[in-house]
Amino acid sequence: QKEGTITDFLSFYELPMSVLNNPTHKHVKTAYSYYNVVSSVAWHQLMYDALILAKQINVDVFHATTIFDNGKFLEKLKFKPGGGNLNYYLYNWKCKQMTPDQVGLVCV
Repeated sequence: QKEGTITDFLSFYELPMSVLNNPTHKHVKTAYSYYNVVSSVAWHQLMYDALILAKQINVDVFHATTIFDNGKFLEKLKFKPGGGNLNYYLYNWKCKQMTPDQVGLVCV
């Protein structure tokens, strides 16, 4: 906060995953970057704070897609690319070809 004004915002949600057929581990705590806004710090600084917060609640894996402005911090914070693609079907929508940084997703 700067003089009572929120300048930056981060959020993520936790989604526990079950581990099958492993005698040691039964669950993996995963977190997904959700909605983030920066205006007074660099993207990588804000998301580094998100990683610290996730670690404090014992998250094992932190996910971030290449949409929004996420490309501004993924490489610097040593995120590794996933093994697949996420595909979304937008029913009854017609739009031009877009790059990931031009796409936003809000789950309701």
